[in-house]
Amino acid sequence: MSSMTADIKPARRAVSPSVRLGAWLGWGVIGLFLLGIVFLILYPVLFTLFGSFKTNFELLNSTGLLPKDWQWANYLEAWQRANFAKYTWNSLFISVLSTLLNLLVCSMAAYALARRSFPGRGAILFVLAATMFVTIGAITYRPLFDMMKTFHMHKSLWSVILIFVGTHLSFFIFLLERFVKSIPKELDEAATIDGCGFFGIYWRIVLPLLGPGLGVVGLFTFRDAWNQYILPLIFTMTNPDLRPLTVGVIALKYSTNAAAEWHLMLAGSMLSMLPILVIYMLTNKSFISGITNGSVKG
Repeated sequence: MSSMTADIKPARRAVSPSVRLGAWLGWGVIGLFLLGIVFLILYPVLFTLFGSFKTNFELLNSTGLLPKDWQWANYLEAWQRANFAKYTWNSLFISVLSTLLNLLVCSMAAYALARRSFPGRGAILFVLAATMFVTIGAITYRPLFDMMKTFHMHKSLWSVILIFVGTHLSFFIFLLERFVKSIPKELDEAATIDGCGFFGIYWRIVLPLLGPGLGVVGLFTFRDAWNQYILPLIFTMTNPDLRPLTVGVIALKYSTNAAAEWHLMLAGSMLSMLPILVIYMLTNKSFISGITNGSVKG
């Protein structure tokens, strides 16, 4: 019996040393490539971090990455001179409200496009798809400013929020539409039998099940709203009290004697990065889960 079993077992094929060497070389090349990508991504962050602890003279004249003397006072001076408390509140106001409004608008639009057939639905989908890949960027800032000036909103942060939300809808609507389509329609039918209307199904059934997708959209929206610079600069140019952190940090570059103080700007940049890093670390698992689920559903 044992001899018969031995005959049935497939023979192992010997792997030649050249094949093993080729495999190791292939993995080595891939590893070096990935290390190079990681270095290119992390080096600007490390340069900003260590540069924020240098004096301005050392930052401009030294070639080393690490500071000789750690200048912890740079952070205190940057916080005081940039009015960080006020600017942080403005950034939070823009980012939080933009995120909430974007989540509401995108989820409602995705629900309507995924669950209803109506005249013009194809045209709407076409326009959304086109605007995902075609943008005219800074050319639109002047007409947008004139439009907000017509409604007397050009001196309010609400203008920045509304413009930001209006220009960041297409991709998020398509992403959430995939999630809505993955929710069984039988749940809608059961809710209809129980007396729920179209909006009731959205609010009580669909919206709670969109958790992973909403997490991805919320994180992307908060990040983009927090980091935007040109748009808030235009609308706060004549009102410094409305500046967000991104605009206030750039103002640290110049001192009262018009000398460029890069060390303070780097310290301010690190302070402005902290909220995004904290939010990403807290939502890392749900963010990756939402991206993965959204890529395979639909």
